[in-house]
Amino acid sequence: MANLKEIRGRISSISSTMQITRAMKMVSAAKLKKAQDAIVMLRPYSEKLQEIIQNVNSSSDPDQVSIYAQKREVKRVLFIAVTSNRGLAGAFNSSVVKELNNQFQNNSQYEIEVLTIGKKAYDAVRKSRSVYSNESSVFDSLSFDRVSNITEGVMSSFREGKFDEVYVIYNKFINAATQEVITEQLLPISMADTDENHVETDYIFEPNRNEILDNLIPKSIKTQVFKAVLDSVASEHGARMTAMHKATDNAQALKNDLVIFYNKARQAAITNEILEIVSGAEALKNS
Repeated sequence: MANLKEIRGRISSISSTMQITRAMKMVSAAKLKKAQDAIVMLRPYSEKLQEIIQNVNSSSDPDQVSIYAQKREVKRVLFIAVTSNRGLAGAFNSSVVKELNNQFQNNSQYEIEVLTIGKKAYDAVRKSRSVYSNESSVFDSLSFDRVSNITEGVMSSFREGKFDEVYVIYNKFINAATQEVITEQLLPISMADTDENHVETDYIFEPNRNEILDNLIPKSIKTQVFKAVLDSVASEHGARMTAMHKATDNAQALKNDLVIFYNKARQAAITNEILEIVSGAEALKNS
């Protein structure tokens, strides 16, 4: 049985841990609000951009297909894995790595490369296979321009035929307690077939449909990757806030158990001391 000094040390250690977990929870909660606002504002823009592309494509010449929509025989596949640079966020990072490993198994017939955004993905992938590119530094100063530069490199590789398909794996933000791992096809982009019941919006296109598509499609691809990164950032703070909240609760429960155990041990020690004093007094009286 541990002595009172050891128990006091454990209680003190748990109290210090609780201060850290509470602080991390409060920091993540503050950052979550900003990250949540950013992704909520970007989603309508991204969805509307996709809608415009589909509408313009439905009325354009079917023989003039964008190079980013051209499908070809799949030989090489690139996966963009988005995690975080830091841990202590529950299953946030491990769920992306797990989904990436599942994709490795399901697409083992292809030559697979991985572009990592986040040190946790890089550390997990580099142990088993080569990394095409590590862009973890993007979180040091996150902006659309920095993500756009990364996406431009991926688009250039796709145009040159280095990759036949590109996918992005990330955590989609649902709410502070819920994140969903998503695997989205980035390239080639999916152009919906024209539906017979589709009612075409009467737009006047300037300068022309094909030129509009040539400008909107790259912007849409860059926006899609930026949205995935923002989703991942919001999910990270939500997951860390939830994980630290649970850690604080568990630490408090463990501390309460130790305090009860400490009090019982202290009471037993005091009782033993009293018994020793009484026994000593009785022995002196009878001597």
